[in-house]
Amino acid sequence: MLLEISVVEQRYQAVLAVLDGVSIAETATRFGVARQTVHRWLARYEAAGLEGLTDRSHRPVGCPHQMPADVVAQVLEWRRRHPTWGPRRLVHEATKAGLEPAPSRSGVYRALVRHGLIAENPRRGRDEKWKRWERGSAMELWQFDVVGGVALVNGSELKALTGIDDHARFCVSAALMPRANARSVCEAFAAAMRAHGVPQEVLTDNGKVFTGRFGIKDTEVLFDRICRENGIKHRLTAPYSPTTTGKIERFHRALRTEFLTGRVFVSQAAAQAELDAWVADYNTNRPHQGIGMAVPADRFNAAGRSASLLNLPAQHNPEPDRSGPAWITRRVGGNGVISVAWQQFSVGKHRAGELVDVYVEAQLLQVWHRDELLKTIVRTEAKEVRKKRAAQAR
Repeated sequence: MLLEISVVEQRYQAVLAVLDGVSIAETATRFGVARQTVHRWLARYEAAGLEGLTDRSHRPVGCPHQMPADVVAQVLEWRRRHPTWGPRRLVHEATKAGLEPAPSRSGVYRALVRHGLIAENPRRGRDEKWKRWERGSAMELWQFDVVGGVALVNGSELKALTGIDDHARFCVSAALMPRANARSVCEAFAAAMRAHGVPQEVLTDNGKVFTGRFGIKDTEVLFDRICRENGIKHRLTAPYSPTTTGKIERFHRALRTEFLTGRVFVSQAAAQAELDAWVADYNTNRPHQGIGMAVPADRFNAAGRSASLLNLPAQHNPEPDRSGPAWITRRVGGNGVISVAWQQFSVGKHRAGELVDVYVEAQLLQVWHRDELLKTIVRTEAKEVRKKRAAQAR
């Protein structure tokens, strides 16, 4: 008949065997354990008696890299107040607040998972070596889009023309309107340029307020006309490709989660006032993960923000000496176009009738209006220009 005994009784019998004179090696062989285990049982029996032979937790006594309780409490409190803050933002806030020791991103992530504030991501920890595409400096490219979801108490919904600088993530436009028609969108676009300057390029989707590309006839809509008259290159996304304007779509996500969720406004004026305050905080106080937790306004200013936005007098470049043979003068046509060395290009319809000076180099053309450099153009050989014109005339 087999007699079942507990683990503690087996350990106690092993200890008694050693105490009765049986060798450590023989006792370990009899009970099927290592000699070190028998030594450990003896030490625990001598220290605590029979209670020392009970099972113990395998949890380490200490964890050198574990976050202190006060740091964990502060991180969880920040997360409670701001549900949209992730581990990267929480680490940034902890560093800015001077918490010691500063928590790591993985430590904050584990703390949020332990307390059920985020779901564990099985794909976390991948070696991501991709580089986010962006323009090299501010004012090179603005992304524009139209978004809805701004509810009023009377049951109607407002639209907004939103715009983001591709390099700085600086919000250049967040204008509300009852209907996103061409005139309202273009008025908001013009207001953004009056406030922040004229960008080199804009990127939009293929909406009818932005382009006539998919109309019955390929006509120039008002938005395209404004771009042409101001010398702005208008880029369009491929159809059904919202990821191309990913930065403005990510701004919409922040707008919905941090500003619009659960809110209903009394009027358009009240909604615009609160939206302007939120955008000001977004631009000047809120760190942005896409640009290394920098503030968009700092990046926008450092990369060449316009003087009109800062309410400062414009800084003029010293007017160059234009007496040499490399300088020529052209009068801007009614359509804003000038022709130099067989090349035609626009300097803006708003300069129609004005005289501009062009500095002709071997490979470049620099267009000046008084002390302002308007454009720098790469020269094209006359033969290539004539071939293109001949092909167009056929």
